[in-house]
Amino acid sequence: MRIFGKVRHRPSASWRQATDRAFTLIGDGRYEDAGALLTRAADLEPWLSESWFNLALLHKFRHDWEQARAAGLRAVALLDRETGAPDWWNVGIAATALQDWPLARRAWQAYGLKVPGDPHSTAGSGEPVGMELGSAAVRLSPEGEAEVVWGRRLDPARMEVLSIPLPSSGRRWGEVVLHDGVPHGERVTAAGPSYPVFDEIELWAPSPVPTWVVLLEAATEEDRDALEQLASDAGFAAEDWSSSVRLLCRTCSESSMPSGEGNGDHLDPHDHSEPGHPGPLGHRTAGSGSLWVPERECGIAAPAGLVRGLLDGWVADSPDSREWRDLEEVC
Repeated sequence: MRIFGKVRHRPSASWRQATDRAFTLIGDGRYEDAGALLTRAADLEPWLSESWFNLALLHKFRHDWEQARAAGLRAVALLDRETGAPDWWNVGIAATALQDWPLARRAWQAYGLKVPGDPHSTAGSGEPVGMELGSAAVRLSPEGEAEVVWGRRLDPARMEVLSIPLPSSGRRWGEVVLHDGVPHGERVTAAGPSYPVFDEIELWAPSPVPTWVVLLEAATEEDRDALEQLASDAGFAAEDWSSSVRLLCRTCSESSMPSGEGNGDHLDPHDHSEPGHPGPLGHRTAGSGSLWVPERECGIAAPAGLVRGLLDGWVADSPDSREWRDLEEVC
């Protein structure tokens, strides 16, 4: 096979050695040393799309999006297949990070995805909205205190966070994060559908809405649900962290996991928290026949000028069964 007048051939032993060593260094976080080796490999075999794909991958790990885009474009120029190549996905991520929307659209379409809108019109060259990719989960801070939260996929590389993350993640409800293309694990719902878990790459758009933690006295689950509904009706969010948070080891987190902990006395064997303790460090989800604990630790995403009024309004609707205290802004 000839590309630009050159005969396509298997990479040399030197190319393979440099590439293998580079990915070992990447695993150790030694990006600069890996970059020197991958650049050398590209000099040895400039006609291989893999040479430039590997460089694009390295630049993605480093969040050097200009370089990732440049190397990615060189990789796709050498492809010998029309659709489905991961090279195009990397180009799409880099283009999305840079808000290069015409290139992002071109990348997703070249990968084989349908992107609404006419690419030749002004409207069709903007953000690739309306792709209807549905819900998914994203692992925030995957290299640190990783936390998996739910979100809405805006396009193949961005997700809007719909859960209220714990303050340790440094993320807020409503933020948009850039995420990788290969899922690491999935979450299975009681209804049957499973949802992929993608790893966050970086924050793409911050949220101005702060996160608060508050201790509630909610006599029943319905009382707790009323606060979540009240916050949602106001355009913000409340989440009972006492029920929604589990501690999982990395192996379990990156596997296929149920999105809840089951009902009654059944405990998920992969849950590494301490059952029976309300709060983000351990709990048992209340289910059919299980004991409800009135004291709940709740996360609220709402502006400072609204959060106390929201809580007071919640209590006013049923003062005999509801109470709140110890409100604190945490993120």
